[in-house]
Amino acid sequence: MRQPLPEEFRLCMRRQLGDAEAERLFSALDTEPSTSIRLNPAKPAQVFEGERIGWSEYGRYLAMRPQFTLDALLHGGAYYVQEASSQFVGYLLRDLKLEGCRVLDMCAAPGGKSTIYSTLVGRRGLVVANDISRSRALALSDNVQRWGMGNVVVTCNQPSHIGAFEHWFDVVAVDAPCSGEGMFRKMDEARSEWTPSAPDMCAERQREIVREAWRALRPGGRLIYSTCTFNDKEDEGVVEWLVEEFGDELQPIEHVELNDAWGIVRSDIGAFQCFHFYPHRARGEGFFAAVVGKREGAQHRATVKSRRKLFALPANSDVAELERWVDNPDDMAFRLVGDVMYGYHRDVVEDVVTLSESLSVIYSGVCMGQIFKRKLRPEHSLALYVGMNAEAVPSVELSDEDALSYLRRQDISATQFTEGINRVMSRGVAIGFVKRIGARCNNMYPKDLRILKL
Repeated sequence: MRQPLPEEFRLCMRRQLGDAEAERLFSALDTEPSTSIRLNPAKPAQVFEGERIGWSEYGRYLAMRPQFTLDALLHGGAYYVQEASSQFVGYLLRDLKLEGCRVLDMCAAPGGKSTIYSTLVGRRGLVVANDISRSRALALSDNVQRWGMGNVVVTCNQPSHIGAFEHWFDVVAVDAPCSGEGMFRKMDEARSEWTPSAPDMCAERQREIVREAWRALRPGGRLIYSTCTFNDKEDEGVVEWLVEEFGDELQPIEHVELNDAWGIVRSDIGAFQCFHFYPHRARGEGFFAAVVGKREGAQHRATVKSRRKLFALPANSDVAELERWVDNPDDMAFRLVGDVMYGYHRDVVEDVVTLSESLSVIYSGVCMGQIFKRKLRPEHSLALYVGMNAEAVPSVELSDEDALSYLRRQDISATQFTEGINRVMSRGVAIGFVKRIGARCNNMYPKDLRILKL
């Protein structure tokens, strides 16, 4: 039996929407949520058939919810399980040429939106995906590695530390921590954990975060503010605060056109274009997004001081071995952190160094692995990288049964592999490495990622 909606929430929605509209919302929140995914265009594969999400080129609604955990293509990063409404942030950037841009995802975990931005900026761009929780940042790191673009720096810092990179980013996105009312249909715990004081508490924190985000945004750049809640204190209220606080610096962007059939409710405020997703109108969960530009002006940029030196240049002989593993070695730069080799797209390597030596970085670029006797022992992330050279080692297509056994770190037959390192494939998508040693097969899938579900 469903947890009842909090009575204080009902009163608030009646005040905001009116009795009739609020009742339609309450009814919708007691229905079954839709299931949706977003395909990875860099890893084309035959995945579940579905209906395209209107505002998301690669988004798909599924007729039923499959057992995602047992699908090798999920673990290989061929798609991301992402709520349809939240995919709208990509639509808000559709008019920009983001190839080569810097994007900050200020509150990024678990990584759905970060992977959208990662695809948009391409190999010449950079995404900084931050979360203040280390455990959440580690999960975020796993997801960006699965996505495989190799252009993300995952950080774990307070917003003020990120804000010190003043005027540094072309796009800043704040998917702010909120009271979570938009999850009332999907999660009973969201209902039970909600309190009447939550919107006020969240709005105060949201203002602190977005203030630092605004500092980090360059003049001429774009800000996206979003929440997964319905409450106007956290949505329109924060936008109104931004208008009061930074009004002279706000710049309207080109009008965002909507298809009426999508059911998205527009509620613009000043220079901001604002959008509400209500599940009784739009096909998705509760979501709010607002977008605005930052007016061109002084190009002052704060100087961020390096706190430590982390990177070393690898030996030339090691570089030659690393270059063998990537599809475009002229566009790659390699750095040594401790005894581990990392690969970065050459256009952004100095940016990565600056970030890494000033912030707490969980993961960046492509973790290549360690070199022993001039040969690379590859890390799992390299197998998932879209720029890995397919000719570096043999690639072996596994049956669905063997792929699942591999992802559980169970034994699989060695006879299908060549002696040495092999790249493991499932339906054309890489899912990891194995090493054959004679009649034995060493499963190199990370222990902490193995599937435990039966």
